[in-house]
Amino acid sequence: MRVVLAEDLHILRDGLVLLLESHGFTLAEAVGDGPALRAALTRHRPDVAVVDVRLPPTFTDEGLQAALAARREIPGLPVLVLSQHVEQLYARELLADGAGAVGYLLKDRVLNADQFIDAVRRVASGGTAMDPEVIAKLLTAGGTASPLARLTPRERDVLELMAQGRSNAAISQRLFLSESAVGKHTASIFDKLRLPPSADDNRRVLAVLTYLNDA
Repeated sequence: MRVVLAEDLHILRDGLVLLLESHGFTLAEAVGDGPALRAALTRHRPDVAVVDVRLPPTFTDEGLQAALAARREIPGLPVLVLSQHVEQLYARELLADGAGAVGYLLKDRVLNADQFIDAVRRVASGGTAMDPEVIAKLLTAGGTASPLARLTPRERDVLELMAQGRSNAAISQRLFLSESAVGKHTASIFDKLRLPPSADDNRRVLAVLTYLNDA
C-alpha cells in the first residue's frame, strides 16, 4: 500500500515513515510543505495520503487545502488528516464532497501506533476514521433541523461509533448489545436517514457523512 506523507517537522516525519514502513506500507514520498504535497499526490496517486493540516508556507490549513485540491483532480483519493487541535471547519471541509475515504485524527493518536495504523488502513479502504474528540466537537453544533433528530439516543450512539470506523462486532462489545441488535439499529439508521439501498459498506459511509456534516 503506497503512502504520501506530509509533515513539516523532520523528527515527526522520519518517525512516521519508520512506523508506516514497519507495518508494511511503502512510502511513495514524504514532503514538508503544501506545494510539494499537491505535486506528490498528483504524481504518485497513492493509496492513501497522511497529511498534517498546518504546513508551510502559510502554516494555516495549507496541508488540508493541498489535499482537497488533489482530491478534486483524483476523485476519492483517500486522505487522513492529522491536526494538533480539533477544528470543526477543517473536518467539514474534508467531508464536504461526500465521497468517503477520509479521516481526521488528533496528533496525540499517533502515539498509539495500533490506533494510527488502523486509521490509515480504514481510510485507504474507503472508510472513515474520525477522532472521538472531533466527533464530540461536531456534535455540540447539532440542531433539531438535522436529519439526525429522527434518530433515537441509542441509534446516535451506534452511529457515533460507526463514524469512528467501528465494525458491528466492535460496536456490540462497546455498547453491550448483541450483534443482531446492532444490525437492527443500523438498518433503522439507514431508513431514517433515507439512504438508498446499496452495498452495506457504502451505506455506512453515507450514514457517517450525513452524521458528521449535519451534526
